[in-house]
Amino acid sequence: MNMEFSLALPREAIGIPMVRRALGDSLRSLGVTEDCVADILLAVTEACANAVRHGGPANRYEVETAIGYGRCDVRIIDKGQGIIRVPEHYPATDVENGRGILIMQAVVDEISFDIAPGRGTIVHLRKHLDWDEDARFLDDRVLTAV
Repeated sequence: MNMEFSLALPREAIGIPMVRRALGDSLRSLGVTEDCVADILLAVTEACANAVRHGGPANRYEVETAIGYGRCDVRIIDKGQGIIRVPEHYPATDVENGRGILIMQAVVDEISFDIAPGRGTIVHLRKHLDWDEDARFLDDRVLTAV
């Protein structure tokens, strides 16, 4: 079984809870552990916040999700300037920005950036799924195959 969905959202913070709800509910309904869901949602929230903040001049961004084969892949696509600087360490505590990419790296298994200057950025997040053994409603673990 493979599940895919995509959302086209306004470049406004109000869309981020919609992404969190759709993705979180999907993962929980499949029996993914709450810790794994929390990691994925944290990374996706950070990537969406960056798209909202830096994804102009377009007034929307997209989130594409694929869940299957024991993993969750999420792509956050914006039409911003396509400039990403990956910091080497966390900024000082009195600095407001600059932690998002490091947070994403810390909670997902793989992160990559497809950057096209002037045409936008795709942030690809991948996390291998951990299953809640108490979720008895999954009769077979087709999602963990391969």
